[in-house]
Amino acid sequence: MNTARPTHGWLATFAGIKSNVLAGLTSSFALVPECIAFALVAHLNPLMGLYGAFFICTITAVFGGRPGMISGAAGSMAVVIVALVAQHGAQYLLATVILGGILMVLFGALRLGKLIRMVPHPVMLGFVNGLAIVIATAQLAHFRQSTPQGEQWLQGNALLMMSGLVALTMAIVYLLPRLTRAAPPALVAIVGVGLFTQMLHLPTRTLGDMAHIAGGLPDLRMPNVPLNLETLHVVLPYAVLMAIVGLLETLLTFNLSDEITETRGQPNRECLALGAANIASGLFGGMGGCAMIGQTMINLNSGGRSRLSGIVSGVMILMYILFLSPLIERIPLAALVGVMFVVAQQTFAWGSLRVLGKVPRNDALVIVAVTIITVFSDLAIAVLCGIVIAALNFAWQHAREIHAHVEDRAGDKVYAPRGTLFFASTARFHELFDPLQDPEHVTIDCRDLLLADHCALAALQGLVERYRKAGKALRMKNLSERNQRLLSRAGIALT
Repeated sequence: MNTARPTHGWLATFAGIKSNVLAGLTSSFALVPECIAFALVAHLNPLMGLYGAFFICTITAVFGGRPGMISGAAGSMAVVIVALVAQHGAQYLLATVILGGILMVLFGALRLGKLIRMVPHPVMLGFVNGLAIVIATAQLAHFRQSTPQGEQWLQGNALLMMSGLVALTMAIVYLLPRLTRAAPPALVAIVGVGLFTQMLHLPTRTLGDMAHIAGGLPDLRMPNVPLNLETLHVVLPYAVLMAIVGLLETLLTFNLSDEITETRGQPNRECLALGAANIASGLFGGMGGCAMIGQTMINLNSGGRSRLSGIVSGVMILMYILFLSPLIERIPLAALVGVMFVVAQQTFAWGSLRVLGKVPRNDALVIVAVTIITVFSDLAIAVLCGIVIAALNFAWQHAREIHAHVEDRAGDKVYAPRGTLFFASTARFHELFDPLQDPEHVTIDCRDLLLADHCALAALQGLVERYRKAGKALRMKNLSERNQRLLSRAGIALT
């Protein structure tokens, strides 16, 4: 009588496997042109980008802390190493990737991944908006072509063909879900537009026009660089920068994935897996990488929620290199551009535009600043600037909130300050007291006063000295155990 339940269970399991396999296949299509483009930006063999995508995507999918997130050879890390490759060559890059991976592993081993929880929400909004704009503007490069006179925008029939196929791809992605959800709309759009152009022999650029991706299995070998302090001096600054940028982009994408899936991942585990993946990539001749927000959004929107989707995406990259390059090279660039335009539109936090006039001005400033800096400068700088602005705003607001209730008694005056005493509030704290006009005995009731840093101790020490010079006694009461320890360690008299 209960035979229906196992059947439904098998159907649900099959449906889950199908969704994740198709999602992984879709995201793998989007990984290929991105990794090739980033390798070319860094003046590297495109296969280095694809090998990096295979190792980083597969290893993070198997061992990482965020199922459903897609990692690969990211553009943010490619930009970091352009100067290194130009000056010292690809072998120094591989050494840098390995060292950067070691630093990522140390970051995860020290359990510092949880620090990403301290990134304010306005910074997250700015990060998402900035990367959405970067994703969209990066696609404009496909509307240019090389000519004897240099790079020029497409014109005439070529422009019409490219624009028409992009529009067709976007229409399929937007409209197909209204008809059926049997397959990811991005996958249907890519395959459908590819078949359409092949059957009609339409003259349009394909992946094969970017680079030929046929190759063999990567070889395990140590980078061909001298193992000495001079090499370390060259690669260490780039490795540190790669680790910082890679961890930032990964952990911010990690947070976004948590919000979309309404689940909680393991950030430290993700850092460990990302570091191990970069080490493996460097040892096998691949670029460094991190989480890729565009491909992650494609995977999640296509139904990829488990590790299987990331594994399929990574393994398919290797399959394209080894066996399927003649097929994958026929995919029209217009189809991939259309999908990435949709990803950019869906990634942008449009709700943040509506709340700009409703949230505090400082939060609105953080959103706009991080967005602009991400677009025109660097992700790491943008996030750090956003955190600094948010931290300064927090400090300013808390500094203004410190106040005191004053009570005069016979021969005694009691101050009951409330708030946090720290570097930004010490000046206002001193303004609360009047040693010259106060009576001989003054008491500070510290029940609602929190001492936050060394500046707080110095402020109290200065207040004691002001009353001592005025020939008056200052006493503190109702100190918490923590505050008592801090004051005793600083040698400040409690009475």
